Amino acid sequence: MSPPGTHSNPLRVAIIGSGPAAFYVAERLLKVLETGVSIDMFERLPAPFGLVRYGVAPDHQKIKQVTRVFDRVARHDAFRFFGNVEYGKHVELEDFRRHYHQVCFATGAQTDRELGIPGEGLERSHPATEFVAWYNGHPDFRQCRFDLSAERVAVVGVGNVAVDVARILCRTPDELARTDIADYALEALRQSKVREVIMLGRRGPAQAAFTNPEVRELGQLEGADAVALANEVELDPLSQRVVDGTSDRDLTRKLEILNGMAATPPQGKPRRLILRFLVSPVALLDDGAGGVGGMRIVRNRLERNGNRLRAVATDIHQDLPVDMVFRSVGYRGVPLPGLPFDDRGGIIPNDGGRVVGDGGQVIHGLYVSGWIKRGPSGVIGTNKPDGKETADAMVEDARAARAFMPTATEPASAASLIRERQPHVISYSDWQRLDAIEVERGEQADRPRVKFTDTEIMLRTLA
Repeated sequence: MSPPGTHSNPLRVAIIGSGPAAFYVAERLLKVLETGVSIDMFERLPAPFGLVRYGVAPDHQKIKQVTRVFDRVARHDAFRFFGNVEYGKHVELEDFRRHYHQVCFATGAQTDRELGIPGEGLERSHPATEFVAWYNGHPDFRQCRFDLSAERVAVVGVGNVAVDVARILCRTPDELARTDIADYALEALRQSKVREVIMLGRRGPAQAAFTNPEVRELGQLEGADAVALANEVELDPLSQRVVDGTSDRDLTRKLEILNGMAATPPQGKPRRLILRFLVSPVALLDDGAGGVGGMRIVRNRLERNGNRLRAVATDIHQDLPVDMVFRSVGYRGVPLPGLPFDDRGGIIPNDGGRVVGDGGQVIHGLYVSGWIKRGPSGVIGTNKPDGKETADAMVEDARAARAFMPTATEPASAASLIRERQPHVISYSDWQRLDAIEVERGEQADRPRVKFTDTEIMLRTLA
């Protein structure tokens, strides 16, 4: 028989995950192979779209419009969605080997990195990932509790996730009520006593990971003054040399925005957001009752380390009176059953998307895309060329007959197995029904949508 990838012998592909990385792989495969491919996408949660639904901030609705592209992919005749199906629980790698020629894992980076400092386990010390998932209505995090009676909050990190957390804490209830934030989070934030949010970056302003639109937005909040300290946005000599030698307009514009914040007097808004640079937490301080009562920070200086500037602690310390801390210092992937894992990098080892085993050899038939492939870097759009690279490798390997040799390639066979293992599987048409209800509820409340946040309620709604 000819290699898979033709109309008479379609390439059977399973994709694990349903976020941007997963959909961009599917989109590329359908474009290149057309009727020569059959794709089944598996998602642990009932709803698709991963990071777009549960990671993108609720006040960034424009970014979420990318789901229109994914929806077109999902409506293709050669595509099926299996929601509420968990890899390692309902299906295993050997199941996929029997039913598919190739399997692509696009499971993202699901945990956060720790600070590794004393006091990190105190009450009111949280990973930003949990807060983001909570206010976005992720079913696994809806029961989380955050003590928003805290008046001063520190956010460790200056990437886009840290900016999102700080911005949501500083939004007014009226601003949040116009978004698709989870209802329970909206109510909790209505009662919030937070008055000051401090963002902490270990390196200087020139090295800050946030994008210009993100930091510019901080200066446009209705209810919070965004403040930067003049002495901390002033560039050190090493950073100044980098800036002087670059043609990167985005970098110079970022510094202009931050200097503008430092030079603009506060307008007396009810909340204040402070951006700090060249500082790192070294300990969280106990309030005497097992909760965060403060944070000890150290002043850093920059040293050259190859082509990078790294932060080195000085002997200058300061205690900040904060009541709550969110750490946002990076995500990392988690190991998956049956696959190799690079614990240091937090990724599945791979060569251009092809999974590589412990001996350094490519494991034909296994692929990765997105953060589990490259680590937690980039924005949603970064996943498109990343997914293209993986999909093109899959097509090349299929044409060269470098794939699994499944014994049950009929689509009905895989569907039967899944429904036997998980009777409560959710199809894409099921999701469309839930989606329509969310949007309808949103229209009644003058919001983009009112989300389902409970898996059991979703299943009862579909019954």
